[in-house]
Amino acid sequence: MKFMDLLVLGLLALFSLQCNSDAAEEPTLSGPFYLGADLSYVNEMEDCGVVYKENGQAKDPYQLFSDKGCQLVRLRLWHTPAWYDTLNQGKRYSDFADVRKSVQRAKAAGMPVLLDFHLSDFWADPGRQLVPAAWLPVVHDLPVLQDSLYNYVFQTLTRLNADGLLPEMVQIGNETNRMILLSPQDNATGVPINWARNAALFNSGIAAVRAVEKIAGKKIQVMIHLANPAEARLLMPGFWANGVRDFDLIGLSYYWAWHKPMTIAQAGAVVAELQNSYPGKSVMIAETAYIWTNDANDNANNIISEVHPDYAPASPEHQRKWLVDLSNEVKQRGGAGVIYWEPAWVSSSCRTPWGQGSHQEHAAFFDFDTNVLTNGGMDWFGTAF
Repeated sequence: MKFMDLLVLGLLALFSLQCNSDAAEEPTLSGPFYLGADLSYVNEMEDCGVVYKENGQAKDPYQLFSDKGCQLVRLRLWHTPAWYDTLNQGKRYSDFADVRKSVQRAKAAGMPVLLDFHLSDFWADPGRQLVPAAWLPVVHDLPVLQDSLYNYVFQTLTRLNADGLLPEMVQIGNETNRMILLSPQDNATGVPINWARNAALFNSGIAAVRAVEKIAGKKIQVMIHLANPAEARLLMPGFWANGVRDFDLIGLSYYWAWHKPMTIAQAGAVVAELQNSYPGKSVMIAETAYIWTNDANDNANNIISEVHPDYAPASPEHQRKWLVDLSNEVKQRGGAGVIYWEPAWVSSSCRTPWGQGSHQEHAAFFDFDTNVLTNGGMDWFGTAF
């Protein structure tokens, strides 16, 4: 994007900010500790016929989570998820239009937003950091790739700001335990992290956030997100030593099923260690989940099957207890909060790339009739601390 285009976008954002000056006050982060939920699947589930209920009564899910005490909504953003075109009715989700709708719903229900830039067209995680197809031709041209990343983050946030939907928090990448924006070949071979390249890309994304901050006159907290607290301890020095320092939060994914035998107490110790090692930076659990049953409600294989022996058998009560105990541990260690991954991803008639239904319905906050679980995870918002 040319300089004049960026200038025009900035002026539009300033104009919008002035026009909205008399609007209702926007949600703010509750800090210093908050409990949140990733609600990225809600729009898709509702389009697939899901009705969320409490005691048999239909409820708007965003308002339901807000009423229960949810303080932060996390939403993923994919660059161009064209793979959706061959699923169900061909409608895309977690693209800009869908995320804009979700941010609007979250803020209307009084909840701040964490926008999760996956920086990919598909799921990004510790084993997969694929560059968007639109940037593949420049994947090995670092200056041009940096420019593409900067402009993408800048444009996305500027467009949201123009609509009064600026997120309060932003992730640059999702579970970035390996180098981001990789070609399919480099991703498949598992190339080691080239820190000069990786740091340059992260700093370009962060710089775009800071530029929008100045235009909007509002603070946006920036998160670096890593999976597995044990790996995060080893990876964070690489970010810091290579100049990736202008961030506010370190987000951790912590699931018993994948990160065992690390206990809640051991995860809390990592939170404390990171807080002490990087003064001024906050640490939070950006993803966790716990199953309430080992049963399934559809034909999609469930991705979690194990429970901690101290929180067994799988039950709504043990789901809630896991979350309460984890949240209390993180808070006592000085952490900033805990976010639950996909509590509304229930069964539906729609398909994923791997099957029909949900791969996580047994870890949602709803039973197999899409009623809020009795004594389950939804009560965590009101029973922690």
